[in-house]
Amino acid sequence: MRAAVQRGLDANPAILAARHELLGSESGRKSALADFFPTASSGYGWVHNDRTPRQFGQRAGDQDSWAFQLNVSQPLFTGFRLLSTYQKARLAKEQNEYKLFQAELSLIQSIQDAFLSLLQGRMDVKSALDSVERLKSQLQVTQAFYDVGLKPRLDVLQAEVQLATAQQELLKAQNAVANQVANLNTLLNMPLEAGVEYVGDLDYAPFTRSLEDCLSQAYKGRPDLRIGEKSVEMAEKDAKVTASGYYPQFSADYNYNRAGDDPLTGESKYLSNANRESWDVGVNMEWKMWQWGSTYYAHDKSLETVKQIRADLDKTRLDAGFQVKNGLLNMQTAADRIGVARKSVEAARESYRMALARYQAQVGTNTDLLTAQSDVTKSEAELNGALADYAKALSSLYVSMGQKNPGLTP
Repeated sequence: MRAAVQRGLDANPAILAARHELLGSESGRKSALADFFPTASSGYGWVHNDRTPRQFGQRAGDQDSWAFQLNVSQPLFTGFRLLSTYQKARLAKEQNEYKLFQAELSLIQSIQDAFLSLLQGRMDVKSALDSVERLKSQLQVTQAFYDVGLKPRLDVLQAEVQLATAQQELLKAQNAVANQVANLNTLLNMPLEAGVEYVGDLDYAPFTRSLEDCLSQAYKGRPDLRIGEKSVEMAEKDAKVTASGYYPQFSADYNYNRAGDDPLTGESKYLSNANRESWDVGVNMEWKMWQWGSTYYAHDKSLETVKQIRADLDKTRLDAGFQVKNGLLNMQTAADRIGVARKSVEAARESYRMALARYQAQVGTNTDLLTAQSDVTKSEAELNGALADYAKALSSLYVSMGQKNPGLTP
């Protein structure tokens, strides 16, 4: 199981998608960081006039003119918009780290459930094979008794019906095993018909951690709680971005302009050097002082969104506690079932041996023997199901606590 889980974590497309999302969020953080630094833009153009430009009756330039412009702008204060945007991008990256962890936990549980179902299916196949062999032997004994006139034809027919039913159950169990193998191959991103050897046995190992310990671990380690916390912080940053509209925006700009008669703007016959090339530096302020409440209501909406996400986080925390408690109860129920089922299997097998001996001694009925055989099959199926349910409950409990346990070791 541990090797299967590790293979799934390395190759499953869902995990690969989560990792790419995390890498993308890191690029988003770097992009937001770049907005703090100066930006440069340039322009270059050519203009042709159908007439010679004139100014105050004098010729002012050629019909063809070329111009180059360069602007360097540095934001100085944006009402905390840039800072809040960067902090939100950083939180998004941290949130995606937890989303990757959550995807890994979900995949681990899926692989473990499929693996445990496969082990249960194999045990069911073995039980079904044993049932078929018992019924074949019983049919032979019944047929022999019938041939010498010791048993009626009805006993033979009943044995044949039971054998046919057992063979159908065997086919269903074998098909279930094949389906689980295909399911595991899919989860591990392997060909459906890949000849993978999945090995393991259903076993019972007591779980001794208390409810308080499990809850403490869940509140500390569950990724969905950390995702919710990051969502609250990101919503708060959105509110600050919205509130930036209340503040003036300051920036510093450097502009350089150059014009000429040729594509290199190297000279001009009609412009002096002072007019052909110039630069300026300045500080600008822009303040939208009145927007009819647009910024106010947008900010108020963002604050309500923060409250909504906080309420969702509180619900997630409550659900986490319930899932841990439910997992412990399911596991305890399965553990109790295992003890009862083991006793039931022992009693059913002994009952079958006694019924078979009585039938062979001509003091028991065919119905008693068939019933005893059916009880063995049912009790073995109950034990297989209890062992699988216990292991699945344990897997679910570890996931609900936010812990990776690929091999389900105690």
